[in-house]
Amino acid sequence: MHTEEIQYTVDGESFTGYLAYDETIEGKRPAILLVHEWWGLNDFTREEAERLAAEGFTAFALDMYGTGVGADNPGDAADLMNKTLETEGAPLKRFQAALDLINNHETVEAGEVAAQGYCFGGAVALTMARLGLPLKGVVSFHGALETEVKIKPGDVKAQIQVYTGGDDDMIPAEQVANFVQEMQSAGVRFDVISYPGAKHGFTNPAATARGEKFGIPLAYNEDAANDAYEGAVAFYNKIFDF
Repeated sequence: MHTEEIQYTVDGESFTGYLAYDETIEGKRPAILLVHEWWGLNDFTREEAERLAAEGFTAFALDMYGTGVGADNPGDAADLMNKTLETEGAPLKRFQAALDLINNHETVEAGEVAAQGYCFGGAVALTMARLGLPLKGVVSFHGALETEVKIKPGDVKAQIQVYTGGDDDMIPAEQVANFVQEMQSAGVRFDVISYPGAKHGFTNPAATARGEKFGIPLAYNEDAANDAYEGAVAFYNKIFDF
């Protein structure tokens, strides 16, 4: 397994992502961009990149906040997330920079790229699909589904998979229903998988401890996490015919 940190710039600011791929595989392959939770790029996202690399993809965990910037509590995490979202053009520019970087990597078949996000990152990945970026697929794990982007048939190029918790206080049933209506009206190929009893952050093993420490409704769900991961990999294998 080859892993490395890659520093790049967006509007003069430094960002550092994490690249992983199996160097024993010959030739070019599809790539997966990973977008982190509101905590920032951390060990969880890096480990998820390595898991996908072990499946045969080139994986790049991009950085939405800046080199060395992250949070260890909900207050700071919310501030970082909101600052990013409220800086005009920032989410698109930061995602696009990573997309360009991975499309030009020597191991990647240019144009064969999907995006996978967690919580905040899931919302970012879905927004990029709504904006019509050239992604083959987008996977959202417990990501926010609401958006201010208005889409019409033909806007979304990617196929979409959403994995959500049936007991997620942050992504209530009404939001899921609105997303389904939005996607259907726009003629998007999508799937929504809801796990009964699963709470927000269910893919992250650290979620339960964080939820208890800070008094927020987070919890890891091993069964849901494993099923969602396996579903995402099957989805990638299908869309890339890999």
